[in-house]
Amino acid sequence: MQSLPTAFLGQRACFGDLHNHCDISYGRGSMDEAWANARLQLDFASVTGHAHWPDMPPREGRLAYLVDYHRRGFEHLAEVWDQVQEKTAAAHEDGRFVTFLSFEWHSMRHGDYCIYYDGPRGDILRAPDIVAMRAALDDVRARGGRAMMIPHHICYVPGFRGIHWPDFDARYSPVVEIVSMHGCAEHDDAPRPYLHSMGPRDDRGSMRAGLAAGHRFGVIGSTDHHAAHPGSHDHGRLGVWADGLTRDGIWRAIEARRTWALTGDRIELAFALNGAPMGSEIAATPERAIEVAVRGGAALDYVEIVKNGVAIARHDGLGRDPGGPGFRGKVALALGWGEQGEPTRWHADLAVEGGRLVGIEPRLRGEEGPESRFGFDGAFHAARVAREGDAVHLEARTWKNPTTRTDSTQKLALEIEGDGHTRLRGTVNGEPIDVALAELRHGSRAGLLDGFVSPAWQLSRAVPEAEYAWRFAIDDEDASAGSGVYYARVRQKNDQWAWGSPVFVG
Repeated sequence: MQSLPTAFLGQRACFGDLHNHCDISYGRGSMDEAWANARLQLDFASVTGHAHWPDMPPREGRLAYLVDYHRRGFEHLAEVWDQVQEKTAAAHEDGRFVTFLSFEWHSMRHGDYCIYYDGPRGDILRAPDIVAMRAALDDVRARGGRAMMIPHHICYVPGFRGIHWPDFDARYSPVVEIVSMHGCAEHDDAPRPYLHSMGPRDDRGSMRAGLAAGHRFGVIGSTDHHAAHPGSHDHGRLGVWADGLTRDGIWRAIEARRTWALTGDRIELAFALNGAPMGSEIAATPERAIEVAVRGGAALDYVEIVKNGVAIARHDGLGRDPGGPGFRGKVALALGWGEQGEPTRWHADLAVEGGRLVGIEPRLRGEEGPESRFGFDGAFHAARVAREGDAVHLEARTWKNPTTRTDSTQKLALEIEGDGHTRLRGTVNGEPIDVALAELRHGSRAGLLDGFVSPAWQLSRAVPEAEYAWRFAIDDEDASAGSGVYYARVRQKNDQWAWGSPVFVG
């Protein structure tokens, strides 16, 4: 990102997913497929096993199946735990792709937590309550290891696997997961409501409630995807500002809360207050100088500054100059749609002619749900992306959008330099594409493979850099109250979101 606040110089933005599942417990697809899918679009990941639920409801009536389902998953994870550790170690490569070992611990009273080790080795800890779990983490630390626990889907009803904030301890949980396939837990009016069978949001468990209670934590997103697809687009991810793509670099960034939660698109977010990066704790002063730099995946709608749970400023792109005759910006290819049936297999080749392909961003999705089928044949490593110079090749498969509000398309974003004469040329499943950037500057282009209600492709509007790369500074002129909790919230026009970790003043 250009023009970073000084607090982030020397850091790099890395993107990952620390909470997702496959067939090592209950879920679908192999761990090998999960790591292959993760490498397509992430810098780091953990593949999580469901491990223990000490206060599970009694095995009675309609809950009998639920109890058996979980117990079988826990037993299977124990059986394959040695293999999980071996595969986590083998998938790691410093500087290219970082892996962590994890398991999930459920609790009706305390809420669910994922437990992480800073390497590929560690034990499954079957603690009976949160006090015992923290004692187990203390033992790991006493033996020279590093471990943390991150609460998950916090906004469910307290006592029914939503977080119990009085139990929270930031010494073990530097960050909190606020967005996943379950929805968004920023507060009860936030986008993406909870629609899972576990129930709706209860604001007592929200991020806003935790901060109001005086807890200090950073925020992350994760997919919680259950079909071997870490980073499945639009389910949830996290970004970190790290000094290197290593286990130690990522781990220290999370401990320092230099993190942000995002839904899918690679939104880079840097937020600083009085020169201190997000996650910091600083002394109260009357002067509150806020710096924000955002580089989105598509056109930004607005960036809000939130103080003590209330938006105090909104920055938008109205009146921004899109630039001169040259162009640097993004075009996204989307594949999907059509009728229910066998999945559509896609082969797309696109080349930038009369310009330069600066970079690509895969936005790939996994199959929805641990038990859904959608015509899949059992293989979960479903895509291939290859770039050669100014050309890119994408192989993927899609299925019908399951509802008119659920997007199951596969996407690939291209960042391009050129001008109005630059063209995107290629084929999608043998159908020719030849579009000038001048046309895409005005709006999207789409096509159907075989007429009405057949699978389709779309090239988005070409979005100039001025619409997705912003930097601005503001002052909080009402700092008389002393202490405060500040963070940034970002919305793109395509309904992708990001939330930064707070800076704590006073």
